[in-house]
Amino acid sequence: MAGFKKLIFIQLISWLLFALLGGYFIALSFDSAVSDAQQKAQRVVNAYINTQTIEQLAPEKIQKAFADGSTFSKLVIRDQSGQVVSMVESSQSLPLFAEIVNNSFNSIRPQFAVNQTSDIKVEFTINAHNLASLLQQSLFIVVLISGLIALLPIIYMKSMFRRLNRKISTTISDIVDIYINQNQVNGDLEQAMDTTRLKKLSKDLIPSFNRLSHFLQTKHDDIQNNALNIKKEAYKDVVTNLGNRNMFVEYYEKNIENVEKSTFGSLAMVRCSELQTINQTRGYQKGDEYVKGVADIIKHISGTYTGSQVFRLNSSDFAVVLPNTPLKEAERFGDNLQSRFTQYQQNQELSSVANTGIVGYEKGKPLGELLSIVDNAMSMAQSKQANAWHVQRETDLVNNASAGFGNQNWRKVISEVIESKRVHLVMQNIMPIGKSVKAYAEIQVRFKTAENQMLPTASFLAMAEKLEMAMEIDRLIIDTTLEKVKTRNFSEKFFGINVTASSAHNDQFVIWLERRLLKDSNIASKLIFEVSEFGLQQNIKASKRFIDMVHRVGARITVERFGVGLTSFKFFRDLKPDFIKMDASYTRGLEEDKNNQYFMRLMVDLAHRIGVSVFAEGVESQEEKHIIETLCLDGVQGYYIEKPKDI
Repeated sequence: MAGFKKLIFIQLISWLLFALLGGYFIALSFDSAVSDAQQKAQRVVNAYINTQTIEQLAPEKIQKAFADGSTFSKLVIRDQSGQVVSMVESSQSLPLFAEIVNNSFNSIRPQFAVNQTSDIKVEFTINAHNLASLLQQSLFIVVLISGLIALLPIIYMKSMFRRLNRKISTTISDIVDIYINQNQVNGDLEQAMDTTRLKKLSKDLIPSFNRLSHFLQTKHDDIQNNALNIKKEAYKDVVTNLGNRNMFVEYYEKNIENVEKSTFGSLAMVRCSELQTINQTRGYQKGDEYVKGVADIIKHISGTYTGSQVFRLNSSDFAVVLPNTPLKEAERFGDNLQSRFTQYQQNQELSSVANTGIVGYEKGKPLGELLSIVDNAMSMAQSKQANAWHVQRETDLVNNASAGFGNQNWRKVISEVIESKRVHLVMQNIMPIGKSVKAYAEIQVRFKTAENQMLPTASFLAMAEKLEMAMEIDRLIIDTTLEKVKTRNFSEKFFGINVTASSAHNDQFVIWLERRLLKDSNIASKLIFEVSEFGLQQNIKASKRFIDMVHRVGARITVERFGVGLTSFKFFRDLKPDFIKMDASYTRGLEEDKNNQYFMRLMVDLAHRIGVSVFAEGVESQEEKHIIETLCLDGVQGYYIEKPKDI
């Protein structure tokens, strides 16, 4: 198209030059013709006046002879003295182009003649109107012909270009169709065109299409690689850099559930038993370090199995796939994990680390069904001892009746703990800030099996809540604490005891607790019952009855994990707790988080106005403790202040 426009431009320039050149030569011809006409008129006038006298040149004769307007445009006759005898002048003007040429060349000039006796002087200007008209017509013909000569090639070339473009478009379209079809069957493009009408037309295009094919393939590979990298990032857990649940589901469906060839192996689920406790007591940063430590152990142990894959399913659960590994060999995997977890537990001073449930899988096994079975195995492992593992075999799944077998086993374990009173109490002091502040030591509980092995505390309490046995556990903890306080004679100590919301809202439990505290009224005044903010919100009327009863017997109330819910201070003014304990999430990184500092300061001001003391939990560093002191809180609790210790 650019070439065609260039051609049009050249043709128009050529037309203009040709028209100008033609006009120039026509102007020269006009000038020459006028000059010849003037010379001829000069001779005629001279010949005429030489034989005449002034008397013979009557005006009538002159008018008739010369001044008809067709020969001269101006005629003036003078006598010997110069007086005008006769004058005729025509007002007819020249055409535009002739006027321009005349002005440029000064072609039409006045002429003069004198007779032999010198008594007649004639001044005349010829009438060149006919010559001018001829000049104008000639110029029009030249411009028209040159224009046709210039435009006809343009019109022809435009038509030719249109046909050529249509032919090229059709050719390229056919080549693209062949190119697409050949790519689909992995054929050769040049060979496919040898037997077609496109052979000659497409000969020059084949190398370009081959380069295009290579370019598109390269771009396709780049796009696939980028998409794979993006997918890996989207499927990656940010804490451990392991694949997340989405990647696990995709891997299972692709390599196990929908695979064509026969396959088998073992699937292990590892659950971090102390994550929630660590997050609450030591902070979320320590919780992340704990998860990373568990992940490193799992990766190290599973790395010895060919083709093993490790995924983080959620905050506390890991999935380990051991391809071509029978359950007998998976038991050794469980033993190795338990050994490393126990070592990590001792180094980090934890009550437990993680439990492992193991099941076998085979081709076509639905993932939902498999996860249900492995979760059952996990429940069995949690009910054994700290860091225990359990293998769930097909032979255990009789008539699909074992879906609740893990729950049944947990019920049995919890009942044994209650009957045998196998609880171990530890305490962690809250350090008061200021001399006038009264703080206390929080009682924490550990549960043991019949073999004196420590059970995972968080899992134990969660299962007790799930099996509606939490109230019995709360009774056991309160009885054990009261007996311990009496035997140790802690006259100056104050103790905090955690109570589940379900127990606090149960009328029978509230009646039992009131009678139990009245029985030891001197100890009741030393007790502070801790209930979570979220739990109190579930039933405000029942919460108020429980708090009123506690205050009635002389004990006090702490709302723990404060700030997680959306409770207004009107709620606390109505319930009238004695303390609130800020959730550990507000303490983490407090020295750098201005928003948390502002929020805690606001909570302290509002709480102090209604006579409520404010504690911070999960304090892990000197910087956090310093900021809390500047925010005017009443006490701090955490591993930086004191680790849990035996009573």
